This record gives sequence, C-alpha cells and structure tokens, in this order.
Amino acid sequence: MTEISELIFEIGLMHYLAVSGSVFALGTAIALGKRSAIAVLMGIELMLNGSILALLAFSRFPQNTSTDAGLVDGHVFVVFVLSVAAAEAAVALALSVLVYRKRETVDLDRINLMRW
Repeated sequence: MTEISELIFEIGLMHYLAVSGSVFALGTAIALGKRSAIAVLMGIELMLNGSILALLAFSRFPQNTSTDAGLVDGHVFVVFVLSVAAAEAAVALALSVLVYRKRETVDLDRINLMRW
C-alpha cells in the first residue's frame, strides 16, 4: 500500500516543467491575442512566472549533485527575475496610466502615439 501512495504523490522534474510550459504558453497566447495593454502586461507576467517556475524546478532537481552550490543558483536567478519583473510592471503600468490620461483608451489598436 505504501508503494502505491509513493508512486502517486511523487512529483518529478517533468511535472514542474509541464506546468511551467503550460503557464508560459498561456501567457504567450494572452500577450499575443489581447488588444488591451493591461491584458498584454498580464500575459507577459505569466510568461515570466513560467520561466521562474522552470528555474526553481531545475534548482530543486540538480543534475550535478557533487556540490551543494548548484542548489542556490536557481533561487538567485529567481530573485533577479522577480526584481526585473517588478520594475517592468511598475514602468509599464505608469506608461499605461499616462497613455490613458492622454488618449482615454488602453486599446492597443487605437493608440497611435508614434504615427505622424
């Protein structure tokens, strides 16, 4: 009985990578398919979260187990990616608010600030 429960609840690297790939693909579909700037930003955040999950999975299941230094590398990358994602979200949200104040829309098809 314990062997069956151990097989059912054993989550490996492939499970994490499948979820990571699914989250990344969902974020890509949202970022490319939506017209609202806020929805595009949400899609980009999902893509970043999918890559963060993959980094953590590779950190959790290292291939080289001779040293413990490899266990921290994924976490360090996650901290950097999260800080860049937070800065990107703040700048993008500020730009969205500025564009909304000027054009009164966040629809990407109707925003033509770069046109003459």
